[in-house]
Amino acid sequence: MQATTTIQGLDFLMIPTQDLNRAVSFYRDTLGLELDSMWGEMGAEFRLGNDLTLAVMDPSATGRPFAPHATGAIALSVPDVDAAVAALSAKGITFHGERIDSGVCKMAFFSDPDGNSLMLHNRYAP
Repeated sequence: MQATTTIQGLDFLMIPTQDLNRAVSFYRDTLGLELDSMWGEMGAEFRLGNDLTLAVMDPSATGRPFAPHATGAIALSVPDVDAAVAALSAKGITFHGERIDSGVCKMAFFSDPDGNSLMLHNRYAP
């Protein structure tokens, strides 16, 4: 009999970094995320709402090479994309291309200091 796997949810998203201190500063101080815990010099966790954690980690700690998530942006939910773009632009964030309004949501794309692709996202329609 073959074993089955039941996926129950998503525990955390892992974002690779080459410089943990720089990443912690970016996600905590620039983006304003709440630092939940540090794993020594290997990684850090940020709480996003009640159900998800964003973890930044140096992949060399587990013997893996660094490679940024450069496509398929991680969507960070915000109540107002335009206001968030203005606030982050004032902190030096450069956004890629124009904001997108799909008719269901608004999106604005940018990268963290390691080149990981991120977006500000707000779904305003069902």
